[in-house]
Amino acid sequence: MTDILRRGRLGATDDEVDGFLSSFGSDRRIFGADIDVGRAHVVTLAECGIVSEDDARAILGALDEVEEGGFDALDGTHEDVHPAIEAEVVERVGEDTGGRLHTARSRNDEVATCIRIALRDEIIGCMRDVLALRSALVDRAEETDDYLVSGYTHLQRAQPTTIGHHLLSYDAALERDFGRLADAYGRVNESPLGSAAFAGTSFGIDRERTAELLGFDRPTRNSMDGVASRGFAVESVSSALNASVTLSRLCEDLVLWSSHEFGIVEFDDAYASTSSIMPQKKNPDTAELARGKTATVHGALTATVTNLKGLPSAYNRDLQEATGRIWEAFDAARSSCRVLAGVIDTAGFDRGSARATVEDGFVGATELADTLVRETGIAFRTAHHVVASVAEQTDKPTADDVRDVFREVTGDALELDDERLENALEPRGCVESHDSYGAPGDEGLVDEARDALEADMDTLNSLEEDLELSEEMLNEAVEEIR
Repeated sequence: MTDILRRGRLGATDDEVDGFLSSFGSDRRIFGADIDVGRAHVVTLAECGIVSEDDARAILGALDEVEEGGFDALDGTHEDVHPAIEAEVVERVGEDTGGRLHTARSRNDEVATCIRIALRDEIIGCMRDVLALRSALVDRAEETDDYLVSGYTHLQRAQPTTIGHHLLSYDAALERDFGRLADAYGRVNESPLGSAAFAGTSFGIDRERTAELLGFDRPTRNSMDGVASRGFAVESVSSALNASVTLSRLCEDLVLWSSHEFGIVEFDDAYASTSSIMPQKKNPDTAELARGKTATVHGALTATVTNLKGLPSAYNRDLQEATGRIWEAFDAARSSCRVLAGVIDTAGFDRGSARATVEDGFVGATELADTLVRETGIAFRTAHHVVASVAEQTDKPTADDVRDVFREVTGDALELDDERLENALEPRGCVESHDSYGAPGDEGLVDEARDALEADMDTLNSLEEDLELSEEMLNEAVEEIR
């Protein structure tokens, strides 16, 4: 026992400890962001007279060379990308010059800024992917707005609608998901740079200037919060999860509709696969995997929140574990959006199979009850009783069936002509009469969806233009020093 417990016999090797501490492998995602953060920081240090223009010029040149060499040229023995880049700069221009790069900043505010820049790009990418899927949904909805199909509640046939109306329901949900991403972007887009370790700095820096050069709306208001906060990550991943849940529900409908029992949709071969043993099968694998990836996003959110919930103030190394979960979430959500856009764009919708779902099951029952209320003045609950009694006898009632049951229940004759009764029983008539705002008979639904899509595209373009302008501003500031 003494030998087993002797110092040095237990525990990890030095290499294992180094690997345990390192985030270098996952830092590829923020390599470009760190280069830009270095540039903006050095420019501002020079503008504020904290470093000389000669030193700033040399550092900026070294950063250019590091960027040209790429992430793979860095020394991977460093704990993370930040000291690796600084070491490359020092190697090129010497410590007396390159060592000034880290003046008035800490790795804490540096990494927090880089994460926000990279996440900002992911959110914008996700917004664009959501718009692409919405565009496919709206296009196909316009093509299928007269394809009758039964809507379902409790997975039972409920009321007639159209495939177009069904597809637009997912566009409406994704419009909200887009809005959540846009809202999250606003809170991501604040710059922690200049917060240093957590207590700011005694150097006369200009945080507004670095925020401007990096495309942020403003600096974070409190230096401790600037380095400690990852609430922006929780909100962003939560927004990605909301979108993923919408996608998962869409996938569930597509999987059901593609089954032999429904036969409403057929996946393009590029988005399906066959069984390895059953040659007659065509499996909706892409939709199933997109549905499954929602669990990945959900897991990332759970891990992020759990990681943060017990941390004391300022920076703690636990935060390193949260960063990878952000990228996992957005990778899963964005790939699902892109794949499903292709699924919807290429899917074949079968009008006949869709129509078959409204030809039995008495899906016009609700409209029949509404018609009895409108035309006879009886209470809805009485009409509900009448129609329920009809449904007990047959799922394909005639006008005479309705008249007979109406007399049995109310004791009165039904003074309603056959045309109006048959229109209530006919699925097409049900859909056309349901013309309230947002209903399948609302002829303006597709146009309104396109208007919303265009407005959201304008929002996205504006965000991207702001980033392009800040990039130009940073490049001009760098060139001025050069």
